[in-house]
Amino acid sequence: MKKASIAVTRSFFVAALLVSIPLLTSAQSREKFVISARAGGVNAVTGGAAVRGRGAAEWQQLTITEDLERGDVVKTGNDGRVEILLNPGSYMRLGENSEFELSNNSLENLEVRVIRGTAIMEVTGADDTELLINITTPHTRMVIVRRGLYRVNVVPGDTTELIVRKGRVMLDNSHTKVKGGDKVVFSSGNAFSVAKLNKSEKKSLDTLDDWSKQRAQMVAKANSKIKSRDLGFLQTSLNDRWSRGFSSRFGGMWVYNPNFSCYTFLPFYSGWGSPYGGS
Repeated sequence: MKKASIAVTRSFFVAALLVSIPLLTSAQSREKFVISARAGGVNAVTGGAAVRGRGAAEWQQLTITEDLERGDVVKTGNDGRVEILLNPGSYMRLGENSEFELSNNSLENLEVRVIRGTAIMEVTGADDTELLINITTPHTRMVIVRRGLYRVNVVPGDTTELIVRKGRVMLDNSHTKVKGGDKVVFSSGNAFSVAKLNKSEKKSLDTLDDWSKQRAQMVAKANSKIKSRDLGFLQTSLNDRWSRGFSSRFGGMWVYNPNFSCYTFLPFYSGWGSPYGGS
């Protein structure tokens, strides 16, 4: 399998060193334009959520000004939800009473470990973009390889459920390909079963599904509201002999919109879209 994310990582890493633009736009001192070589930016927090740094014993309150580092663990309470920036243009949304570890925050070997609870991944990109987002749970390991919409439910000591509404996942141990419309249930001992979602399962959406869609619509709106002068400044800033080599069709950058208090993704080329619809 080709790994387009490796090429993305290289260009993003060099771009981060040479052409990142540290313009502060809010009291939270978040950068206006960010070309990042790492995942882990916190894009939304509602309700109770806490973070524990790698090797730390104490939990601290999680805020939207933080960038998670490798080994950081995040948990939510009864009313907590969190949105995390993954690879360029992709988001992970953690539900209530859930916990995950950012095992590796590099784009080349991005890995998220869902320890318990529920996480939804909105993965954007062009139709032929080949991705590499590693997801592990206490029961299995899988790799998201295509744009799509994925839900992982983990019951510790029991099972992991993967629902692929759109997209494609490769199961690490068996090289099994899971496509949109499939559901996989994993249990201990590497056992799993694959089945098609029935009509009721396709229509069965809970409050986390609704929140994820609302967030997707909001970041899309934030994208459409980027001011033309900012785009002009961005274009001018990137129009040099260094950046011309970085703008592959898989590339882009996170743009912070202070009016919506969130990052939205701005690709360098057309053809990108969200599994929720729109581009």
